[in-house]
Amino acid sequence: MKLDPFYLIVDSADWIERLVPLGVRLVQLRMKDLPEDRLRAEIRRAKTACAAAGCQLIVNDYWQIAIEEGCDFVHLGQEDLDGADIAAIRASGMKLGLSTHDAAELETALAARPDYIALGPVWPTILKKMKWAPQGVERLADWKARVAPLPLVAIGGLNPDRLSAVFENGADSAAVVTDITLNADPEARTREWIERTARWR
Repeated sequence: MKLDPFYLIVDSADWIERLVPLGVRLVQLRMKDLPEDRLRAEIRRAKTACAAAGCQLIVNDYWQIAIEEGCDFVHLGQEDLDGADIAAIRASGMKLGLSTHDAAELETALAARPDYIALGPVWPTILKKMKWAPQGVERLADWKARVAPLPLVAIGGLNPDRLSAVFENGADSAAVVTDITLNADPEARTREWIERTARWR
């Protein structure tokens, strides 16, 4: 499986409807603490926008709702993996991405036979408080050697100027949140990411 080298992560269908039409090919909808009816509504809007634009939608965390809504990709963190029914996810035909931060988590993730592995934070991130120190690009090369042929996603502190280091050290896709969503011009920044990742596409 090949992932697009530009992996956008946003927290609402509003963002997806705003940015995906610019040429985004891979997006994760990562929402926290919403009531189920809101979650379903957001997922349905995101699915519609992604289908219209030819973009792959990945739903974070809510694997049961993702199955019921006919989604084709889910991403789980380690804490979500503990309570997930991997057999049900597989039976639904959904693909699975998993987060990792250390060797023990990588072992746990690989045992679940995911479709891709994410490693982070590569650099310091302001998105959320992390108990893990920044991994550095050298860890990407080590992780790629362990997970190949699975795609490897780099996340945490990425910006366009760091992309060469990420891909040269084995990442297949670069995930981004705040570099775009906190940018003064998210549309222009999204176009820059699409352009700067073109050579790995």
